[in-house]
Amino acid sequence: MGPMASSPRTDQVPTGPTGENWARNHRYQSATLLRPTSLAELQEVVAVSPTIRALGSRHSFNDLADSRGSLVSLDSLPAEISIDESRRTVTAAAGLRYGDLASVLQDRGWALHNLASLPHISLAGATATGTHGSGDTNGTLAAAVAGIELVGADGELLRLARGDADFDGAVVSLGALGVLTSVTIDIQPSFQVRQDLFDGLPWSTFLSNFDAITSSAYSVSIFTDWLGDTIGTSWLKSRLLDAAPPEEFFGATRHVVGRHMLPDAPASNTTTQGGVAGPWNERLAHFKLGFTPSIGDEIQSEYLVPRANAVAAIEAMRTLGSRIAPLLLITELRTMCADTLWLSGAEGTDAVGIHFTWKPLAREVASILPDIEALLLPLGARPHWGKAFAATRADLEPLYPRMADFRALASRMDPEGKFRNEYLERCVFGG
Repeated sequence: MGPMASSPRTDQVPTGPTGENWARNHRYQSATLLRPTSLAELQEVVAVSPTIRALGSRHSFNDLADSRGSLVSLDSLPAEISIDESRRTVTAAAGLRYGDLASVLQDRGWALHNLASLPHISLAGATATGTHGSGDTNGTLAAAVAGIELVGADGELLRLARGDADFDGAVVSLGALGVLTSVTIDIQPSFQVRQDLFDGLPWSTFLSNFDAITSSAYSVSIFTDWLGDTIGTSWLKSRLLDAAPPEEFFGATRHVVGRHMLPDAPASNTTTQGGVAGPWNERLAHFKLGFTPSIGDEIQSEYLVPRANAVAAIEAMRTLGSRIAPLLLITELRTMCADTLWLSGAEGTDAVGIHFTWKPLAREVASILPDIEALLLPLGARPHWGKAFAATRADLEPLYPRMADFRALASRMDPEGKFRNEYLERCVFGG
């Protein structure tokens, strides 16, 4: 590898908001933020740095993206997108936001299989943490990844494709293997989606008809505060190519006016509802790309439970409802199908995500998480890697059959621990 044509931009991370994550519940300890403007610069930066981590959209709610050394941002690299229509894939710069990629695909008549709640997150961050959307037959966002390109510890470029020996271990990688530079993702022809909202689904009906309810649309989200006899709101996202959404929804009442999942928040931030059809990229995410869904005054946790144990896990959370509710903004329940990615929350099992959006009460949230995990982890629940949780390696090891294999892969690809940080030592590599 030759010398850089120019030096990358380097920012000293200030003590103000730019030195924090999106939720402002973590301040990055690294003093240096590098912004290379070319792949060659990125390779040189990685090669010469003793310790380095990639920093994406700052949407992790913990120290996953932090570094004892330097942080590197991909936001100044070329935002390249290349569609291979014959293979039905798109290859895109890893620093791109899902919403920006989605807009380009829609303009060309193509679609991704799903989107997360926020289209503002980066391809690299969502892939590396196993972030997901919803739908009984829909995999996580990482499950649609067909290939990756990353800069390894020696600064060299490595490409892996689906079917390669290390691929399933390298996709959901927590940034431990290198700096992701591009992602190749499966695509399909564009499709239309409508959203229909229903209020007042009885808890007893939901639990006794769980499979029928979550399969009622292409993507189903259940929002609740855990209190009372009824669930707050059910969001059904239906593809127009599929069956129409149900006119009657298990005793719940159709809500025809657009709304936010939080009672006092404006519906202007959310994607169009009320059964009005629109392109997939303007419906599958909960929030519009052009709006910030909140100002970051929240903390998020999520646990992905094997589907076979989902009802038991939900019932266990209801026993904590009176303790959860005062700290909670909203909980969302979503489903996804199994994949083969070693550190995915859905590896080897269909899964149900139990997502908590907390008020910005860091101490109180940290206090209740061990009690939540004491109930959920014995049921096989895996914490979302990018959100707040209390578990450490000793707790997580039994939940991931391939974790030892992942450690071996990381040790082989990064023998000096260039991409390690306190989070990885606590959750994956440490004792």
